[in-house]
Amino acid sequence: MKSLRELARVLDVDRRIRRLCLLRPRERGYPRSVLSRFIHLIGAEMLRLILEEKVVMLLRRAGVEEVASVIDVRFIKAWSTRSPDDNRTGLSDPDAIVGRNGRGFGLGYKPPTSVDPRHILPLVTLLASANENEKRHAPTLVERTRLVLDRAGVRLRCLVADSQYSGERVRALVVHAVIPYMSNQRCGEDALRVDRLFRAHGPEEMVGMYRRRPAVEALFAYVKSQYGLTVNRVRGLVNVEVYSLLSVLCLVLNREAA
Repeated sequence: MKSLRELARVLDVDRRIRRLCLLRPRERGYPRSVLSRFIHLIGAEMLRLILEEKVVMLLRRAGVEEVASVIDVRFIKAWSTRSPDDNRTGLSDPDAIVGRNGRGFGLGYKPPTSVDPRHILPLVTLLASANENEKRHAPTLVERTRLVLDRAGVRLRCLVADSQYSGERVRALVVHAVIPYMSNQRCGEDALRVDRLFRAHGPEEMVGMYRRRPAVEALFAYVKSQYGLTVNRVRGLVNVEVYSLLSVLCLVLNREAA
């Protein structure tokens, strides 16, 4: 559903969704104004706490003792054009800033996310402007991931990331960091490297753990294709953060139902 207006319309005609929302047969569905106020009253931080609470519950049910954490970001396109006064920012969305989008550049945001690769389960998700470096949010992401795992009684086995996170500051956050060194960085013979064909070279155990990194790619692809993360129709950092958290929460609730 691309808008609250569409959701309000469906609540009046779709019997299945009405039953899910506990609406009686002749009861009127929630209007758009009520849905909008409800989202603003909850806010991004409360949604993040709800999401983390669900993740803790799922990890406890799974009975796992340790998990690896794969971190990465993906680009979310802003619902705006570039400002004629400042080509780096948005016209109707001044919080959106131009940043790297794959091999090119785009106007939007990036959600730094931590994922359990075994269950492809999002552990923690944040939001930042597209121009901010991924390393800047790595400490906050790892800290919140640890808090979630500690509440679930699960140990953090290692941190897996690609070479853009390669740096002593990020490696010092955990005991075991599976992060390949860049070609211009000096390292020992037992260091992890990735060539131009994306083949990993190094210790066998680290190569095996690094091969779990595509789990975060699968999660972003699933959230974008199934839960509308690519159909962003809100403006502002706070509103986009709420929208991305709702998309990820839908996936987690799907796992809980399963």
